[in-house]
Amino acid sequence: MPAINASRRHGLLDLPSLRKRAKRLLKALNNAEADDVRAQLIAIGLSGPDYRLADTQWLVAREAGFPSWPKLIAHADSIAFAARHPDFTATGEATVQHWRCGNDIEHSLRIAGFSGSFHMFDDPMVMGPVPALPDDEYWSLRAAYVEQAFGLPARDVQQRQATQRKALGQLGAHSELVLWCEADAYDQLFLVRILASLPALPRRLELIEIDRVPGVERFIGIGQLAPDLLAWLWPQRRSLGADALALAREAWTAYTCANPGDWARLAAQVHPALPLLGPALARQLQELPGAGDGLSLTQRLILRVLTDHGELPSGKVFGHLSLSYEPLPYLGDLMFHALLRPMIDSPQPLVHEQPEGEWQKRAIRVTALGERVLLGRTNWLDCAPAKRWVGGVHIVADQQPWVVSDQGQVWRR
Repeated sequence: MPAINASRRHGLLDLPSLRKRAKRLLKALNNAEADDVRAQLIAIGLSGPDYRLADTQWLVAREAGFPSWPKLIAHADSIAFAARHPDFTATGEATVQHWRCGNDIEHSLRIAGFSGSFHMFDDPMVMGPVPALPDDEYWSLRAAYVEQAFGLPARDVQQRQATQRKALGQLGAHSELVLWCEADAYDQLFLVRILASLPALPRRLELIEIDRVPGVERFIGIGQLAPDLLAWLWPQRRSLGADALALAREAWTAYTCANPGDWARLAAQVHPALPLLGPALARQLQELPGAGDGLSLTQRLILRVLTDHGELPSGKVFGHLSLSYEPLPYLGDLMFHALLRPMIDSPQPLVHEQPEGEWQKRAIRVTALGERVLLGRTNWLDCAPAKRWVGGVHIVADQQPWVVSDQGQVWRR
């Protein structure tokens, strides 16, 4: 079923292939060659023996992630219409700055017919130190972290920062911005960072924000979508007002504070101005050491993947984490590797790594200590793990670090 499987990733339905599949299933039923299909139909009350094309179309729609064939057709028609008739001219898209936390959609935007300027702000604020500091000190600290964590040349990092700082510095009341975001902490921190940086409410400030797409089995990010889906998303943007700016400033202050109390409070609240912010803050709060085991949620999930599947190459672990375990996927592969290293390189490691080959292909497995920590029999904070940061919170194991409960309560250990 290549057409169905592909559409479940990028969201663009291949209707001719889906119609052919429904006809093939009907033919197989009539020839008594599709017992599994017949069993599915019987399970929903269609006992046969005579079946219609509408019955197998229903099954194909279910395979593609829709409750019925008419709903699948309606969704496909809406995407096709938006792709054929984008309202770019009527909505002044050519004057817009499209802001995104990476360059994953720039090419697709051009293919779909977007002509506004594109701006990338890709600082991974879900990782490393993000403390409240004067501007120059903050950028310098972030540059040093990115260079160290990802092995990037200092010159490249500084050039990228300079471009992004210049673009941020030029934003003001005259600006026209559309921000493209998902529900995960990487995107939501990008959102509050940009909004908190605005000196005033711009002339035009709009947000395209999604956490799911009909028919997409595991929505991870806008970058996975076909270009036509971006044209379909364009009419779904909404305006942001002063309340969104005020909330973003409050959230940014809370995230960069050395005390995560306000961050935890915001994470537990509903925010109509930015409805996906609370869950993202709550997920990122779980990167603090867990009260029971001393692990971040990402570390805990990595150990669970290895416990469930046994020894695996690191790249396979990343795949399982992203596709099946992580509630709000936010990591790229290099980010995953940077977070994995302390679990391997610690004097008392949680994970053992085979030394040969590229990191993605090196087999890793849980150590005996990792098993005990995952079971809650040992707290990793008692095993001298490396110092680390989550937002503005510096975690030093022997200095009463902040810890978090599963319910999002924080306190000093």
